[in-house]
Amino acid sequence: MGAELLFLLLPVAALSGWLLGRREVRDGGRQFSHLSSDYFKGLNYLLNEQPDKAIEVFIHMLEVDSDTVDTHFAVGSLFRRRGEVDRAIRIHQNLIARPTLNRQQRDQALYELGTDYMRAGLLDRAESLFHELVNESPSYRPQALRQLLDIYQQEKDWHKAVTVAQRLQGMGSEEIGPVIAQYYCEQAEQALMLGERSEALRLVRRALAEDRNCVRATLLEGRIELDNGAYKSAVRVLRRVEQQNPAYLPEVLAPLQEAFVQQGRVGDMIAYLRDMLARHGGISIMLALAELIRQQQGEKEAAVFVVNHMRGHPSIRGMERLIALKLHTSDGQARDDLLVLKDLTDKLLESKPVYCCSQCGYSGKTLSWQCPSCKQWTTIKPIHGIEGE
Repeated sequence: MGAELLFLLLPVAALSGWLLGRREVRDGGRQFSHLSSDYFKGLNYLLNEQPDKAIEVFIHMLEVDSDTVDTHFAVGSLFRRRGEVDRAIRIHQNLIARPTLNRQQRDQALYELGTDYMRAGLLDRAESLFHELVNESPSYRPQALRQLLDIYQQEKDWHKAVTVAQRLQGMGSEEIGPVIAQYYCEQAEQALMLGERSEALRLVRRALAEDRNCVRATLLEGRIELDNGAYKSAVRVLRRVEQQNPAYLPEVLAPLQEAFVQQGRVGDMIAYLRDMLARHGGISIMLALAELIRQQQGEKEAAVFVVNHMRGHPSIRGMERLIALKLHTSDGQARDDLLVLKDLTDKLLESKPVYCCSQCGYSGKTLSWQCPSCKQWTTIKPIHGIEGE
């Protein structure tokens, strides 16, 4: 038997013994021999490394009354934290079955049992209990709504998530508009997968109504305008990202360039990138601008531009691009040397994450609007510094 389980069961055994003594005094010694027998039987199971049988004995001895309800809750929570959810469920089910509980205690038992079910992955059972609390328990309504929100996020039922989040928002307990905007964006992406652009656009605008700084909604709207061939409108939409959150400017470069190019306005795109580089910096903006300079003026001018930028803003990605440009104008031993450096920088970039969560530190190479680790929304952004932006 592990040391952790021993430390968990010893307080239960001690409490059982204390309650045994208390009841002996209260009941004038009645039932003493029966309870003593159970108590020592439980200790015997514990000492002989039979924790399951010991638990059953001690929990049976803790009859549910006004003296022991809190103890049941404490033991149930300990089991759940240890990952022994089946035992936590049994304790909380036993509590709910007792007619002696008052309303507050029963609501707490329902909430704890719903939390047990969530930990066990029994989301349908948890959902039923939390709905009961939402409808019948004002004191547990906010917590139950938050648990329902977690369930619907896990199930990716974004319509129900919006409904629950709006109810929470209506209670004024928290600012949840930006999260609701993300739910609308999830629905918009589903609509786009089905080819329903008009529905997707409606949902995107609902998202922006909830959070006017929702970059994801702006990117989706810009993509819809591009797909519709409305390139001028796409440029107008996508340029909003600078005001919403400049940290996401790297995400807007490709669709914005497509919109400018489709209109034959490459010069305007170059001017826009120069302005963005001056105001915000960023290696992605510099690389996009360097590529347009290469297309318009050749590798030599692009290399000069990259070198000048790198003097004040060194980065691995910038170095990799400079080497690639120099390869076009090199031969012999110089070219062989550059190929070695190119291989080295490629391997360095291959192993480095591009995005990082500001909440938990999760990192990866693709942008997720909800962090896969901590489940927070819009906390993942491009990494800055010599290895990033």
